[in-house]
Amino acid sequence: MLFFLVTGISFIFFIKSLFLKPLLPPWASGGMRLPRFCLWKELSFRISTAITRSLSSGFIKFPMALAMEQSAPSSKHAKVHEKDELSVLDLPELALECILERLSPTGLCNMAGVCSSLRERCTSDYFWERHMKQKWGGIIGPTAYSEWQWFIATRKNLGSSEGFKWQGWIKFICTAWPFSFLGTKLDNPDKHKTDLPVDSIMSWYLALETGRFWFPAQVFNRENGHVGFMLSCYDAELSYDPQTNTFQARYPPHGRRAMAIESGVQWERIRAPPVDTYPYLLHASDCLSDLHPGDHIEIQWRRNKEFPYGWWYGVVGHLDSCDGNRQYCSCHSNDMVVLEFKQYKAGSRWRRATVSRKEHREEGNEGDGFYGGIRKLYNPDEISRWKKLWPADALE
Repeated sequence: MLFFLVTGISFIFFIKSLFLKPLLPPWASGGMRLPRFCLWKELSFRISTAITRSLSSGFIKFPMALAMEQSAPSSKHAKVHEKDELSVLDLPELALECILERLSPTGLCNMAGVCSSLRERCTSDYFWERHMKQKWGGIIGPTAYSEWQWFIATRKNLGSSEGFKWQGWIKFICTAWPFSFLGTKLDNPDKHKTDLPVDSIMSWYLALETGRFWFPAQVFNRENGHVGFMLSCYDAELSYDPQTNTFQARYPPHGRRAMAIESGVQWERIRAPPVDTYPYLLHASDCLSDLHPGDHIEIQWRRNKEFPYGWWYGVVGHLDSCDGNRQYCSCHSNDMVVLEFKQYKAGSRWRRATVSRKEHREEGNEGDGFYGGIRKLYNPDEISRWKKLWPADALE
């Protein structure tokens, strides 16, 4: 009895506080009234904010349901209470949508395990697109998306025996915490409709989150910042480790060397490939005529022609015949472009390189390596990211 009294009084004060709050600012009060829709939208937003936390940890239980559990009534009275028990599905569509939009991926998965109606809502692309962008948008690009589309397309076309393996793969990612509810449903296919849409955003999110899907990206300062790769960025295949919140990277083989594998790669060392160029192919440079001293660039470089290209950071420098005075500098109109890599000490053979502005292809030799395509950096965020990786001491 005391429980009902406290619950009822709390609910009355909660509702009262909603309607006592001014819905319009003082300057707009002169006879103006909000439409009923706006009033209900405000109420829905306040309610959804209040109960979203409960939904994130599991299916919410309303006061009437709690009273049933605590009082343990007889079967005769239980039937009466069951009719009064509330469900999330009893909420208006607008309020339910506001709640689901504020759920975390774990909360959406918990809600999807409640019933078929909520499963249909919680697995829709509408709710998962925001989570995909927030967590993976910075390192997942068009190349990774194309790889995922190819991945699911090939498995859809496999025969019955391989199809069984595909279902096993889906079950694997669904039984990984915190998505274990899907694995339980997959064990009882006759009782529930359980097939997770493999081409949905939720399916892709789960594949990335569990580390089952290796996606293409690029890693700064590969192999734990090895001195031979400082201020470079190399293509790799990455797999996420949810236990450590880091990645494992597999780099393409260098000539006869075996594939290099690096563990513990942090988020800040990963980016989506800025251009869709295969690591063994020359990038088509389209910025050569627009290069001026002081411009920031990335250039492909590889040790020999059996190696894949990596992208290396540098700046456009002045010709030897120029004193660097901007008022008289004409380096931008010369057929040759000087590139400087200031992470190396003055006098180092890696400090400067010269390439042709009009006929630039791959240039270099087996001793100094081969320089490939160039891309000019216009985005200040890209430039800032390179500078944050600057070595503490100049390299030899």
